[in-house]
Amino acid sequence: MAKAKRMYGCTECGATFPKWAGQCGECGAWNTLVETVVEGATPSGRTGWAGDKANIKTLAEVSVEEIPRFSTASGELDRVLGGGLVDGSVVLIGGDPGIGKSTILLQTLCNIATRFPALYVTGEESQQQVAMRARRLDLPQDKLKVMTETCIESIIATVRQEKPKVMVIDSIQTIFTEQLQSAPGGVAQVRESAALLVRFAKQSGTAIFLVGHVTKEGALAGPRVLEHMVDTVLYFEGESDGRLRLLRAVKNRFGAVNELGVFGMTDKGLKEVSNPSAIFLTRAQEAVPGSVVMATWEGSRPMLVEVQALVDTSHLGNPRRVTLGLDQNRLAMLLAVLHRHGGIPTYDQDVFLNVVGGVKVLETASDLALMAAVISSLRNRPLQHDLLVFGEIGLSGEIRPVPSGQERLKEAAKHGFKRAIVPKGNAPKEAPPGLQIVAVTRLEQALDALFE
Repeated sequence: MAKAKRMYGCTECGATFPKWAGQCGECGAWNTLVETVVEGATPSGRTGWAGDKANIKTLAEVSVEEIPRFSTASGELDRVLGGGLVDGSVVLIGGDPGIGKSTILLQTLCNIATRFPALYVTGEESQQQVAMRARRLDLPQDKLKVMTETCIESIIATVRQEKPKVMVIDSIQTIFTEQLQSAPGGVAQVRESAALLVRFAKQSGTAIFLVGHVTKEGALAGPRVLEHMVDTVLYFEGESDGRLRLLRAVKNRFGAVNELGVFGMTDKGLKEVSNPSAIFLTRAQEAVPGSVVMATWEGSRPMLVEVQALVDTSHLGNPRRVTLGLDQNRLAMLLAVLHRHGGIPTYDQDVFLNVVGGVKVLETASDLALMAAVISSLRNRPLQHDLLVFGEIGLSGEIRPVPSGQERLKEAAKHGFKRAIVPKGNAPKEAPPGLQIVAVTRLEQALDALFE
């Protein structure tokens, strides 16, 4: 078989060159040429896929049977994956250092290895380090096989013999292919190594977990095409020194996106949190100004979280607008709506907002709760301790309904809330037992209902 030929492609315009240069000769961009590989002739004498007859079917002829899945022995991880792991799928997990990526995958593989063949490939740690972590976490160690290797050709050759059902690559940034001369972790190395692994997974049916490093901005390191090649992309969220870890799906070809799995970090590894609302609602015993509870929708379930606000007189020319877990631009817009339609100015106030527990709430259902917390802090008047608020606020001051309102109210009633201020479109015909529903259509009505 002919030797693979190395070329250099421009990441801006896609032009290819036989040699590297500092500037692209086509578009003039600087430092955009990266190494790539052009496949040589195949053993049959044909180049690439030329001459192969494509298999074409109509949509009616394509089988639409349910994709078989198997459990990872972790209910929260199964939820994020869409119900379980699919044969031949490639899952990319990213997160900050020390957040728990290697821990959760080692726990998962040790449990899967008791039922199916599994292999843990580590390029960052030694076999002794992996074994020490497994012993510290009291995991079953008899079945899981561990390999220390960074060459992708050697890894695939070994895996073809072992034939595991699930495999972990920790991490993709340490893997390299002998076809390229660049150092491991580079754009070309990460792209080509991931492409070989994805191709192998589809051919063999082996499910593969890839651990990915992140940049200082929090995005996955390496080429953006890496996220396009894999089937599922999961992000670990939370503070490394905190107790809670949130696993969020941002891409999933086999399930819903924006699913959220909640884990608690303990001395025995990551433990599932089956009722996250109870964790996020650990509040002060007495009602305090600037605190309110809202019901957010994460994937396929409601979750109750506390929104806190601090409004204080600003001594700056431009008052500060700081948010943690919420959209800062949306806060500025809602404060303008509050002034125009509620008659409450905040142009001389610093406004700080926080979602307790490190949860990121990006849906518009948080608008009404955000406004309620701001007004409570501004007036220094606490809201009722058993009050729930959710709803979207429009620019004209109207309160719009949000999806899955009935499920949010049922979750609130289950946790003992007595009163809920919701959009009129989300008001049920029959309220859950013990829960008083206050339906509002305008911002002015919601402000009046807050301190009744």
